[in-house]
Amino acid sequence: MGVDWVLEEIEGLKRRKLYRFLRNLSTPTDHTVVINGKRVVNLSSNNYLGLAASREVISLVEEGMKRWGFGSGASRLIVGNFEVHREAEAKLAEFKGKEDALLFSSGYMANLSLITALSDGNTEIFSDELNHASIVDGCRLSRAKVSIYKHRDVSHLEALLKRSKAKRKLVVTDGVFSMDGDVAPLKDIAFLKEKYGFLFIVDDAHGTGVMGSEGRGVVHREGVVEEVDAIMGTLGKALGLFGAFVASSRDIVELLINRARPFIYTTALPPCIAYAVIGVLEIVKKAEDLRRSLMERASFLKKGIEDLGFSTLSSETQIVPLLVGDEEKVMKLSSFLMDKGFFAHGIRPPTVPPGTSRIRVSVMANHRWEDLKGFLDALEEAREVLWRSLKR
Repeated sequence: MGVDWVLEEIEGLKRRKLYRFLRNLSTPTDHTVVINGKRVVNLSSNNYLGLAASREVISLVEEGMKRWGFGSGASRLIVGNFEVHREAEAKLAEFKGKEDALLFSSGYMANLSLITALSDGNTEIFSDELNHASIVDGCRLSRAKVSIYKHRDVSHLEALLKRSKAKRKLVVTDGVFSMDGDVAPLKDIAFLKEKYGFLFIVDDAHGTGVMGSEGRGVVHREGVVEEVDAIMGTLGKALGLFGAFVASSRDIVELLINRARPFIYTTALPPCIAYAVIGVLEIVKKAEDLRRSLMERASFLKKGIEDLGFSTLSSETQIVPLLVGDEEKVMKLSSFLMDKGFFAHGIRPPTVPPGTSRIRVSVMANHRWEDLKGFLDALEEAREVLWRSLKR
């Protein structure tokens, strides 16, 4: 009786075609997986370089477990701070061109930590309207004034900065936008920094390991390492592990250790993962062939999808959105593709703005060409079979 409203909420989600549910994988994540007993081509994973199930990564974790065990047993500030955590952080700092780094259990926690630790009631945060949910929630929890600028619109950002009276200013943006696959205008934002005196934060979750020299990320590719004050990167996407990190100055890392509640009150990342980070970074730095393979496949799929009459928005990365628009239609398309042997997940509000529901095609470096061609064939068939319901 006391939870009737919960059932009403669930029914409301179903009526609005926004209901979500879990699917079960019975294999490691790779270019093909078994979901609910069915072998399918996996076009929805962030395992961009195909490292998550690689023998190299598995061996590194096994080596780390033999030396360090698995669980860390406590938060970093109690008795969960292993030598190997600091060794991994030093390697991550060097990888990102910063003085220091700090490990977190997820990118979500890293962004919450960064934004809340660097903000107070005298701060104004300027955030791109399509930033990741972790940035949005960090802004909400920060106690700061939050001003949203139009997507990738530096002129709008500058207009907001001009009007600001805040003592502290913080500009935060995704480097690669996770649902659109486009890239933030980092050079143009960096140009404004000296004039308006803000702290500059970039979430490089989807660029780390994939973009820039040796996979150092989009901040490196754009040549703004010095201008960006803090870079968030994840370990669970291209690096094939788990967790995240912030690379920044020693002062900012010291402040995070003292003020970042998701860091202070969370059991430390398993030391075997920290150990694996050190080896994985060396693998990633040498993985130019994998990065080339990834982008060749992404370009192939983007052209093929557009040739079939679908918009891919402004994607220029391994994330290729296939715009559908309507919530119900996108799930019909996703189901059709699943029946044909391709898992391409439908993305709906609130993850994306209303009216922009899409299939988020996520490419991996080890996707087989015949599977990608098969996906385009299935999409063409879907266009014909479901054309009336899918046509915008």
